[in-house]
Amino acid sequence: MAKILNGYSLPNIPWQPRPENDNSPIWRYDANPIIGRHDIPRANSIFNSAVVPYKGEFAGVFRCDDRTGHMDLYVGHSKDGVKWEISNDPIVMYNEKGEVVPYEYRYDPRVLFMDDKWYVTWCNGFHGPTIGMAYTTDFVHFTQLENAFLPFNRNGVLFPRKIGGRYMMMSRPSDNGHTPFGDIYVSQSNDLEFWGHHRWMMGTWGGWQSTKIGPGPVPIETDEGWLMIYHGVITTCNGFVYRMGSALLDLEQPWKVLYRSKDYILAPYELYECVGDVPNVTFPCAALTDADTGRIAIYYGCADTVTGIAFTTVDELIRFTKENSL
Repeated sequence: MAKILNGYSLPNIPWQPRPENDNSPIWRYDANPIIGRHDIPRANSIFNSAVVPYKGEFAGVFRCDDRTGHMDLYVGHSKDGVKWEISNDPIVMYNEKGEVVPYEYRYDPRVLFMDDKWYVTWCNGFHGPTIGMAYTTDFVHFTQLENAFLPFNRNGVLFPRKIGGRYMMMSRPSDNGHTPFGDIYVSQSNDLEFWGHHRWMMGTWGGWQSTKIGPGPVPIETDEGWLMIYHGVITTCNGFVYRMGSALLDLEQPWKVLYRSKDYILAPYELYECVGDVPNVTFPCAALTDADTGRIAIYYGCADTVTGIAFTTVDELIRFTKENSL
């Protein structure tokens, strides 16, 4: 059995067993979506959000597009990881001088615990999309750091520890629009401010991942490698379709891909994934894990409108990735 490394016990992880006669590598929560589009006042949609264990319960940073169409980040809390109370107002971030940091838009966050802080990365509007970074210790006060890169870039995802003495972040260089291209790269830093030593990780392949790909949740460290869940996009006559895939990366040189799924692991099938502001989207942003059982709960945006959960285990996803590798 594969083991989660540097993980923690999470006995209250949201979970449902696999339905009978279902051989899919991951399976949906039967009460999806867990967060509706109007769960806070003035919300148009709540999706592509990141959650973490916090003080025996759960906390998260949520993407909410309001009724003007503005994209922003909100804090949420939950006792069980399923029913959420989300703030009515966007997060206010201050820089290290105590000044409020201006921005154009903020969306698609990821959250992880590292160096005794909760770090948040997101797509930050700075004369075009780039990677914003901040940290918090209480999900109340947020200190924003310098943007990691120049525009144009999206899907900034940190690894949860230093590797070879350096912080590492995946990202997907882009353009100022909807980006009909995109590969995943890894960048390295000594201080979370200056990034370099860029390495190409993997690119598009064909079929469901032929237009662009991008990293999803924070990678899961296992004794067989970093388990990464990512999104892949195909351009169809009806527009983009977003599906999920999985890959296993080398622990010490994570830009080296050991295995990568040829088949997708989740695709827009259900009505709430196929119908919404942007139809046919399943977009993963967070994954809770329980080191004792190997259970994984994946939080994903559905049709750029609502939020769902899907389940798997480390063993199941690694097995599938190896047996269906490119």
